[in-house]
Amino acid sequence: MEPIELFKALANESRLQILQWLKEPDHYFKPHEGIDMKKIGVCVGQVTEKLNMTQSTASQYLTILQRAGLITSERIGKYTYYKRDEEKIREAIALLKGEME
Repeated sequence: MEPIELFKALANESRLQILQWLKEPDHYFKPHEGIDMKKIGVCVGQVTEKLNMTQSTASQYLTILQRAGLITSERIGKYTYYKRDEEKIREAIALLKGEME
């Protein structure tokens, strides 16, 4: 995990909000075509709608979170779904606490 990418990802309120929403996607997002959001994730369109911003901005935010290792993506048909990478998030927390080298 690259600290600069982590800090960059966490330096934006909307990206932090996305991470929080992805923790309980069923609570924050409308269902998408029968997808189990807890298992598969949410698509860019769902994030775009929730943030009330352009799809390109939402995509950019998701890309930054993915580069930092905080979320993963899975392509299904014409959609890409994003979900939290809980293991990497635990590593990020340890890094921020100074527990990793």
